[in-house]
Amino acid sequence: MRAVCFDMDGVIVDSEDYWVELETEEILPAAVPDGDVSEQEITGINYREIHDYLTDNYDVAMSREEWLDRYESAAEELYTEKVSLMPGFRDLVGTLRERGLRVAVVSSSPPEWIELVVDRFDLGDLFDEVVSADHVDGDSKPAPDVYEHAAERVGVDPADCIAVEDSKNGVRSAKRAGMTAVGYRTETNAEMDLSAADAVADGPDELRDDLLSRTA
Repeated sequence: MRAVCFDMDGVIVDSEDYWVELETEEILPAAVPDGDVSEQEITGINYREIHDYLTDNYDVAMSREEWLDRYESAAEELYTEKVSLMPGFRDLVGTLRERGLRVAVVSSSPPEWIELVVDRFDLGDLFDEVVSADHVDGDSKPAPDVYEHAAERVGVDPADCIAVEDSKNGVRSAKRAGMTAVGYRTETNAEMDLSAADAVADGPDELRDDLLSRTA
């Protein structure tokens, strides 16, 4: 393996803890009052495309403008004040880079949100590439476009890339792009279907062991 691509939300930072709470308690009940939308359906998808998905599959009571405003108004506080960095993440990436691997962030979040995380935790020197779904002229996860684009950016064949993902949609995206997918499990996504992943790591210690064993 020659590159590792990390999803951001739920992997690099524990933002899924906050997004899941916001979505299940506020946004989804207001947007789809007569529907039962599971987190597995939408986790990993760009928030703009979630509204499109809901419109195609449910009776949606919230306008696109209000939907976008809810997410965008929450994002800055969430990323600059609430989230925590994955334990041991900086050391893990440092070890991967010492072994000569390319390292990238590959996220469905907008570049502005990724930048908030990179700046807050001073991660700019860790990544060779930062890839947002907004950079891709195509579909967000679970489509393979963003991971195919990431492989091009790091200059590594997808078959030689590992993607670390915490969602069903993210795993599907990575696998469709031809990458090895490692599912990342925490308490927040304990019920997430990660069965399509090549392996599942329970927490940061198992993730470190898995990645280092694949890149030795």
